Amino acid sequence: MDLILWRHAEAEDGDATLPDHKRRLTPRGEKQAKKVAHWLHQNLPRKCRVLVSPAERTQQTANTLELPYEIEKKVGVGATVADILTAANWPTNPGAVVIVGHQPTLGRIAALLLSGIEADWPMKKGAIWWFSSRMRESEPQIVLRAAINPDFL
Repeated sequence: MDLILWRHAEAEDGDATLPDHKRRLTPRGEKQAKKVAHWLHQNLPRKCRVLVSPAERTQQTANTLELPYEIEKKVGVGATVADILTAANWPTNPGAVVIVGHQPTLGRIAALLLSGIEADWPMKKGAIWWFSSRMRESEPQIVLRAAINPDFL
């Protein structure tokens, strides 16, 4: 299985008049999302499932991918690592799943998959971390295939 964690791109700051789930991407965030979407288009398997937080900024990020997606509360603001891994059906789903979500949960998933311990790892806005699960000599392995910051594209 491939699990691609995509943090939403840069969004407006929140304030008392703007609910968190209504925050939109900034012009810089739109550029970040487009750069990463272009890279993903070149590298994603033809069939993949895309799960997106209900927050507006995540949907705007996902829209740049120009693929169908499902809005999933289990990957929204405040989701737990278990919520997201369950929604993705990790690691038993036979295909690829893209999660468009939020910090700190995405960083916690990366930490868990790479170190075996949930920890608050930073993940840049608009970045992706791409993991694959595989079997080697009857042992399950998790491989980091890519970690991409949109500033490097």
